[in-house]
Amino acid sequence: MIKVFKYLKDKLNTIKDLSGNKEIIRLTYLFSAIFFALICYVLIVVYRDSASIINNSYNKREELYAKKTVRGSILSSNKEVLAYTDTSDSNENRVYPYGRLFAHVVGYNIKGKAGLESSANFTLLQSNAFILERINNELNSVKNIGDNIITTLDINTQLAAYEALSNKTGAVVVMDAETGRILAMVSKPDFDPNNISDIWDSVVNEKGNTTLLNKTTQGLYPPGSTFKILTALEYMKENDDYTDYSFDCPGYFEYKGTKINCYHGIKHGQVDLKVSFSKSCNASFANITTKLNENKFKNTCEELLFNESIPSPSIIDSRSSFIAKKSYVPINSKSTPDELIQTGIGQGKTEVSPYHMCLISAAIANEGVLMNPILVESIENYTGDIVSSARIRPYKRLLSKEDSDKVKELMRGVITDGTGTKLKDAYGYTAYGKTGSAEFSSNKTESHAWFTGFAEGNNGKKIAISVIIENGGSGGQVAIPVARAVFDSYFNR
Repeated sequence: MIKVFKYLKDKLNTIKDLSGNKEIIRLTYLFSAIFFALICYVLIVVYRDSASIINNSYNKREELYAKKTVRGSILSSNKEVLAYTDTSDSNENRVYPYGRLFAHVVGYNIKGKAGLESSANFTLLQSNAFILERINNELNSVKNIGDNIITTLDINTQLAAYEALSNKTGAVVVMDAETGRILAMVSKPDFDPNNISDIWDSVVNEKGNTTLLNKTTQGLYPPGSTFKILTALEYMKENDDYTDYSFDCPGYFEYKGTKINCYHGIKHGQVDLKVSFSKSCNASFANITTKLNENKFKNTCEELLFNESIPSPSIIDSRSSFIAKKSYVPINSKSTPDELIQTGIGQGKTEVSPYHMCLISAAIANEGVLMNPILVESIENYTGDIVSSARIRPYKRLLSKEDSDKVKELMRGVITDGTGTKLKDAYGYTAYGKTGSAEFSSNKTESHAWFTGFAEGNNGKKIAISVIIENGGSGGQVAIPVARAVFDSYFNR
């Protein structure tokens, strides 16, 4: 018993000694926490961010990978080769069998890198061939063969968009609304990646040349009347009696010193919300915008990804991806009446990419849920064994199912009774959408032609699309035929 008391007394004295060194204990905990945080950071870099870090064009480690690995191939969704490395003459020459067709989305690997050649660079320079084969190659100073990426790109859909856009300047992006798969990305003017070295100096040195720019994700434009999707949505959210809305359109609308004209000064007469939307009445929508709560309108815009980071088409989950430019809408409680009205009809300082408008249309088609956009379906080694596959999953809900149903009804009205009747008699699918004619300069007679929307096939599939044709004029006359060509090709093969 005496020994037990002695042991407890010694422990008590130890505790008293430690209590006098609280600062040392605190410092010990602090440095332990810092060390733990450092370990966590290293693990994050190694397991999550290594691909994007190595993929950085300034990282010299890329050159080391290239010395040990023959660059892998880029394939379409049905495994047609879009890019491969030809080693037949003992040199490594990158070849693009489809030339201009996939120029911007596949990109190039000479004079720098762009497109998938850039964003999937890390993957293409990795080899997951059988380990004994790789060891044997290393011992014999033979290059391993890099992994292939299987994209979500559909050749027929890409070709339909490319041919429909013809020699016009603009962009088309197509997406499977229920899975997030990117089916097509076309940007014009284009180039032949096989000849990129020949045109490089002339293209790069010419001021304002946009040949190398992928306008689907990097082009920012005034959305014009396609933005009325958001304005109408906000009005319906704030007004349960939106079906009672009425406005007598004289062809223009004046409010606190700002005058808004309808396209070509058309007098639409007495219109409700549905007709205002289907006929794209600027005067009515300017009137609607004056009745909105600025902060609520701003929140709705941001819920639909304005002023927010846009989900880029991913290259297998956390791997590096295309970077989509952020869209912008200048709505807040300090907005002037002119800024507010201009924004409500998609003009003023509002900017959006074709890709972003396609995401919005895809979400509406999918009951308000935007699926995570993907551009690479899977990674395979050169013998065809799957290394990893993309996960089909929701990105986030952009609007409620109830609201998406309301907007969907308005978008259907555009096709049946409004500016989109060139899609009215479609065969094999039902189309929904919104046209736009977006002014972009002080010359009010010039405008970009827009169409964004989606189609539901008789087979149950849903694809979304956005089309912009620079200085094309009327969206209903110029952009819709491009969308129709894509829909017809996809649903009537």
